[in-house]
This record gives sequence, C-alpha cells and structure tokens, in this order.
Amino acid sequence: MSADLPEGFAPFKLAMGFLAANGPLYGKWDGTHLLMGFRVEPRHCNPGMVAHGGMMATFADMLLPIASRFQAKTDMGFLPTVNLACDFLSPARLGAWVEGKAEVVRMTRNLLFAQGVATADGEPCLRANGIFKITKPMQGVTPDFSVKSLFDFP
Repeated sequence: MSADLPEGFAPFKLAMGFLAANGPLYGKWDGTHLLMGFRVEPRHCNPGMVAHGGMMATFADMLLPIASRFQAKTDMGFLPTVNLACDFLSPARLGAWVEGKAEVVRMTRNLLFAQGVATADGEPCLRANGIFKITKPMQGVTPDFSVKSLFDFP
C-alpha cells in the first residue's frame, strides 16, 4: 500500500527506534512548507479499521517539529516534545493518504510553538498544537535534519 504515493513525495530517511516501527513517513517540499504524509496500513489501525489515535498523535509529533525546522530555516538540534494536543476531526480509514502541513506559531530562545492540520484523502482529520524544546545542535550525535539529508525528492 505505501508504494502508492502522491506526486512529489519521497521517503523520510530517518527510520530509527519508534519511528522505524511506526513509519514509513514521506515528505514533499512545496517551496515554503514541508508536507508530510503516510498511507494508513492495517498495522496503523484500531479495531474499527481506521488509523489509531496513537498513530495520528505520533504523526503529529513528527510533523510539527520537523516541518517547523525546515520552515524556520535554522538548525535547532533535537526538538523534544514539551506538550502535544491533538483534536481528532474525522477517521483516517484503512488505505487513506494522510497528509499534514504545519506552521511555526512562535519561537523563543528555548521553545518552538507549532500548529498543524492533517487530512485523510483530502478531508480534515487531525488538528494539532505542540510545544517543543529547542536544543543545541550536537555535532556527530544529532542527525543532519537538512531537506537533502532526510528526503530524496524527485
């Protein structure tokens, strides 16, 4: 199922730990925003055969800081989650393409505030807000989060 991607999306190359078990995620740079998405597979679903709220929250927890990092055009190091709030607007059914877009709301010296919306096959399914701790980049420890290093865009 996951091979059926919308035009311009490329695999997210950082697949370690928790994300390796819950991905794959995909990204597309539209010139101003990093769009991220995934295809709802059976392993993402609850018994109702829609994406589990935990999967949708995981997606939001990846979308908000990663997209914000690209849009802010600055290296913020790793962005651990301080707070994440999700509103589940409608189900993302098995086989649906879930696509999210995020915005930086505010950045302080220590915190990033972001919000985003995701759709399932074009219909709004998730709204999320998050606060993330800005850390210093650690040479050789923190992965390179540049667009080129994380995605092989066509």
